[in-house]
Amino acid sequence: MPIRCLIVDDNHLFLRAARVLLDRDGLDVAGIASNGVAALRAVETLRPDVVLVDISLGEESGFALARSIVGDDKSDATVILISTHSEADFGDMIVSSPAAGFIPKPELSASAIQGIVNGGSR
Repeated sequence: MPIRCLIVDDNHLFLRAARVLLDRDGLDVAGIASNGVAALRAVETLRPDVVLVDISLGEESGFALARSIVGDDKSDATVILISTHSEADFGDMIVSSPAAGFIPKPELSASAIQGIVNGGSR
């Protein structure tokens, strides 16, 4: 059974492109959200295995959203942070976050997600 994921990003072009890419790679993109409220609602209703969260969600913090998702007793989704920035730009914040890992957007793929889900390094 393919990994079910939710993509959370405020860039609608990226959401569409990521959905196509990950669907083509064999993941089941259960849904997309463009802000924290929609993301939390989607996590509750869709029950994804993985939630990809953009670090910068406009006025919102992807780090805060990651904490909300991981802290929710109703969800056991793996949170993976994504960004157009490099990991070095947010190093300490990524390490101290509850996210299972980080993937730069240019490197987003099913194999990168599976690597983190299967216990790969951040």
